[in-house]
Amino acid sequence: MTNAAKPKRSDAPAARTVERDRHVEETLRSVADELEEQIVLGVLHPRERLVEDDLCERFNLKRHVARLVLAEVERRGLVERRKNVGALVKSYTPREVTELYALRELLEADAARRIVFPVSPAALDALAAIQVEHDEAASAGDLRRVFRANMAFHHAFFALSESQVLTEAIREYERRTHAIRSVSIVFPQYLEKARAEHHQMIEALRTGDRDSLIRLCREHLVPSRDAYLEAQHRRSAGYAAQKGETD
Repeated sequence: MTNAAKPKRSDAPAARTVERDRHVEETLRSVADELEEQIVLGVLHPRERLVEDDLCERFNLKRHVARLVLAEVERRGLVERRKNVGALVKSYTPREVTELYALRELLEADAARRIVFPVSPAALDALAAIQVEHDEAASAGDLRRVFRANMAFHHAFFALSESQVLTEAIREYERRTHAIRSVSIVFPQYLEKARAEHHQMIEALRTGDRDSLIRLCREHLVPSRDAYLEAQHRRSAGYAAQKGETD
């Protein structure tokens, strides 16, 4: 008497699960990146609500994926949740802005101190190529490309410190200030200043001028910080004036 052949175990369900999870992960990252861009470009404003139903409709998401997206942008420090309100684009008090930028200045100046001179020609060429993209995007008025090229420039620049922990911390706090930077990125004078400083940073790397490099890293942070604080001051003054008229 022969034994009945046992059915072979199929790997198809597991493969489908892996593929589905990969698709969800890619969608999650793509939508979170898009929201991050919209925050830094000022399309989404501080204290603006992010609603699951809106995300589902805009990006054709299932509800559980929309929840994951909100959790991801919250993890990135771009969104905060408030009781009885929901998820909102992160906003900062003047004190928080000042403290965040003081921390960024410490981290980025330390990275500049750690860069070993001379910097290799290959690294300088790579940084210069990124800046060409940044220049072209700025000239074309393409703020999305400006944002991406600017991020790429700073990531490549601070990677020269050869400290992974430090560069990851710099990226983390850079990301947390996206909503703050949204005030200045749309103004041509700030963009032109940033472009000029990028070129000066490359030249300081090329000549081994560490003092100038550290100074440039500090000065590079000032416009976005001050623009946000000034905008907050104007809003507060306007609110106070309006309240005085109605009292």
